[in-house]
Amino acid sequence: MAASKVIPLPKLLKKAQIVFNRFIRLRDQSKGCISCGAEVTEAGHYYSQGHHSALRFSEINTNGQCPRCNRWLHGNLINYRNGLLSRYGKQNLDLLDSVGTRPKAKKWERHELEFIINHYQCQE
Repeated sequence: MAASKVIPLPKLLKKAQIVFNRFIRLRDQSKGCISCGAEVTEAGHYYSQGHHSALRFSEINTNGQCPRCNRWLHGNLINYRNGLLSRYGKQNLDLLDSVGTRPKAKKWERHELEFIINHYQCQE
């Protein structure tokens, strides 16, 4: 019997991001874009996943957005912040800021990514 192939970490990270983003889009579908209220078709991050990799899979940091706000307005961050405040409250926003203002690279481990994939696939 052949040994099962181990998925390389970059591919596992990409799969986890796809599953997580799908969860966010479905979760926020009825809420509208966090920045402007338009139809949700994307998952946008308040603190970018490139500079704040520890917040890549944060449910508070990641919210449904329309393409206009997420791509063309680069997150529409002033309105995104107002949306975070009204959706999650000041205490959660302060907690997010306490992590987000200290950029630190996070190296995701295989078991963490597998958990994220399993957890968010089950919630669909």
